[in-house]
Amino acid sequence: MILFNKPHTTGKESDFFADVINKGKYSGNGYFTRLCNQYFEEKYGFNKCLLTTSCTDALEMCAILSNIKFGDEVIIPSYTFVSTALAFVRQGASVVFADSSTENPNIDSYSIERLITNKTKAIVVVHYAGCACDMFKIAEIAKKYGIILIEDAAHAIDSYYVLPEENIKIPLGSMADLAAFSFHETKNIQCGEGGMLVVNNKDFIVRSEIILEKGTNRAEFFRGEVNKYEWVDVGSSFLPSEYTAAFLYAQLLELESIQKKRIEIWNLYYEGLKHIDQISIPELSAYATNNAHMFYFICQSLEIRTELIDWMRNHNVQLTFHYLCLHTSMFFKKNNQEGSHVLLPNADRYSNTLVRLPLYFDITKEEVALVISLIESFFKSK
Repeated sequence: MILFNKPHTTGKESDFFADVINKGKYSGNGYFTRLCNQYFEEKYGFNKCLLTTSCTDALEMCAILSNIKFGDEVIIPSYTFVSTALAFVRQGASVVFADSSTENPNIDSYSIERLITNKTKAIVVVHYAGCACDMFKIAEIAKKYGIILIEDAAHAIDSYYVLPEENIKIPLGSMADLAAFSFHETKNIQCGEGGMLVVNNKDFIVRSEIILEKGTNRAEFFRGEVNKYEWVDVGSSFLPSEYTAAFLYAQLLELESIQKKRIEIWNLYYEGLKHIDQISIPELSAYATNNAHMFYFICQSLEIRTELIDWMRNHNVQLTFHYLCLHTSMFFKKNNQEGSHVLLPNADRYSNTLVRLPLYFDITKEEVALVISLIESFFKSK
């Protein structure tokens, strides 16, 4: 069976676990936590990085830092994972769903402005498959209305927004007030479960450390800035253990080789499948780079996608669809009667027709060739 995903390990993880034991610091904010935070701050120029136990936790910190309260509205895409919405719903916000673009599953930047009301507190974008949203346009809208902008960059490690005329690449995760990354085992760089909050707006830095440490000023205490630490704000136990950070750092040291291999696999799929008329292959926007987080294509109907997934499973290849639109979810319809009939045709199309292919570091070229051959055979039979 060719699995959809198989987490990669570099071989250094167990050595770093031994280092954690030898150093005798097992809880968070130790040696490896600092190395991971510094890695991202130095490589990508992020203002402040804080490892978290998950991307969900990082998004929840974004919601707290944004001071989201009951009755506030937050604009998010419907075609996303539930955490993008849940983090803000937990704070009492009403989520306002935006449609996806016709070109790709990212949020339709042209739909955002008409969704803004005097209750809108934040806009959350999701860089689907690691490909940039139209961040300059969205940032201009957020600035125009004084709205907090947040990047859900769960897919977007080592991916960029490009200014072609200036030949400038801007790291995703650096273009909003706050950003959240994921290191779940399905991501390019993983530690089983893990995430990171990026704080680009300096106004949020001090409070972000407090929220991370259960609402205490513990970080200031350990830096010698206060003579005791105490409960000063809301927060939770968002900080991962040193074992998690050590595993992640072992992966980060191999980021370049991991990315190179994943991009090679992505390109093999692209070249092998682009001639099939019955599917639509993703095309990058001029302002987006490809970090090879996933390879997906669009089928012509839900029925064809279902038949393809079943046919491939019978040939020992695991394909899968992705998100079910949040605006059609049982929870949203039950709790938002006024918005339960929202029409988002592009998001619905991706929900019904998008299919993802196996893409992971250890998949072989022969296995990729087999996947391509089987997909060709399926569509020839049509």
